[in-house]
Amino acid sequence: MDPALFSRAERIAAVEVSDIVIMSEAARARRAEGHAVISLGIGEPDFNTPDHAAEAAIAAIRAHDTRYPPIAGKPELRDAVASRYEGRGRSNVIISTGSKYTLLNAFLASLNPGDEVVIPAPYWTSYSDIIRLCGGVPVIVETSAEDGFIPRADALETAMSAKTKWMLVNFPGNPTGAVIDAAGWGMIGDILNRYPRCWLMSDEIYQHLTYGMPFLSAHDALPHLRDRILIANGVSKSYAMTGWRVGFGIGPDALIAGMTAVQAQGTSGTCSIAQAAALAAVTGPQDLLEDRRESFRKRRDLVLDHLGRMDGITCPTPQGAFYVFPSWQALTGGMTPAGKTLNSDRDFCEYILEAANVTVIPGSGFAATGHFRISYATSAEDLNEALERMAVAVAAITRP
Repeated sequence: MDPALFSRAERIAAVEVSDIVIMSEAARARRAEGHAVISLGIGEPDFNTPDHAAEAAIAAIRAHDTRYPPIAGKPELRDAVASRYEGRGRSNVIISTGSKYTLLNAFLASLNPGDEVVIPAPYWTSYSDIIRLCGGVPVIVETSAEDGFIPRADALETAMSAKTKWMLVNFPGNPTGAVIDAAGWGMIGDILNRYPRCWLMSDEIYQHLTYGMPFLSAHDALPHLRDRILIANGVSKSYAMTGWRVGFGIGPDALIAGMTAVQAQGTSGTCSIAQAAALAAVTGPQDLLEDRRESFRKRRDLVLDHLGRMDGITCPTPQGAFYVFPSWQALTGGMTPAGKTLNSDRDFCEYILEAANVTVIPGSGFAATGHFRISYATSAEDLNEALERMAVAVAAITRP
C-alpha cells in the first residue's frame, strides 16, 4: 500500500507501541528461533477464572442471553458493584469492556482540548496515551523509591493549575506495587480541596492484592469528595478474568451518564455473557481471593530474595499488585560480554532477554528511567529459573 494514501490523525500522532508490546514481540521472535524464553513481562494472573464464573457464562449462553446488553451494563451487575461502595446505587455504576475502557469513557466524556491530567510516575503505560487521544495534556509528577513511590505534596501542588481537570492515581500501583494509606489520601484530598475544578480518578484494579498493608479506597478515604471521584475497577486481576473484558466505573450520576453516552457510540455495551460471569465472580464465594493473595505474596518474597543477591540491582518491597520495580542504575554504562554498553533501560532489558532468555519491561515505558518491571504473576518454578538465569547475566556485566 502506498503510504501516501494514509496519514495518522493528529490525535494519535504521539501514540506508539508500548515497551511491553515491543519486548513481548522480541521474546516471541526468540521463541520462534528455539530459545526457552520465560516471560516476566505480562501483568496477567496465571490462575484460571473461577469455575462458578465460567459456569454462569455457560448458563447465560444456554439461556440465550446473547442479545444487545443495556448500554451501561446489566442492572443486576451494576447493583452488585454499587453495593460495595457506601451511598452508591445503580445510577452510579457503568460496566465497560475492561477498566481501560472505563478510563477512555471518562476522559472522552470530560476532557476538552488542553485540559490537564496530573499523573504520578511511574504509571501504567496506557494512561498518557489515552489522555492525549482524548485531547488532554498529561502532566507528570515524579516519585521516588525512597518515598514508596507515593507523590510528595509539594510536587503535586506544583503540577496543579487552573487547567487541571483530573488527578489520576493508581493504588496498589502498576508498575511499583505502591499502596497508599489514610495520610497519603488526606494529602491528596487537601490539594483537591484547593482546586474545586479538579476531579480524582482512582484506578483500583489491584484492590484485593495487598500484603501487610490494608487497602483503602479513595471512596472511603475521601467521602467529602465523592461528587468528584471516579473509581475504576473490574474483575481482570483479582478474579483472573483478563480475557472476559469487564471493568467498572463508580462515580457521580452526571459523570456516569456522560460516560454512558460515550459508550453508546463505542461498544454499545459490554458482552452479556461476560457480564454473567462477572456477576457470579463478585457475588459468589470470595475465599479464593485470600488464597490467591497469599500465593502472590510468597512469590513476591521469592523474587525479592533473588534480586537482593544480585550486585548492582536494588529493589524496594512492594505492598501490593504483582510487580516489583527494581533499579539497575548502578549498572548504567556497564558493558556486556559482547562489548555493548548499557545506556538505557531498553539496552538492559534487551541484554537480559538475549543473555538469559527472560523478558522484563523497561522502566522508561512507565516514565521512570533506571528501572525495570518484573511481573511475578507466574509459577514459582518459572520465577526461580528466570531469576537464576538473570543473576548469571547481571554478574557478567563489566561494571562502569
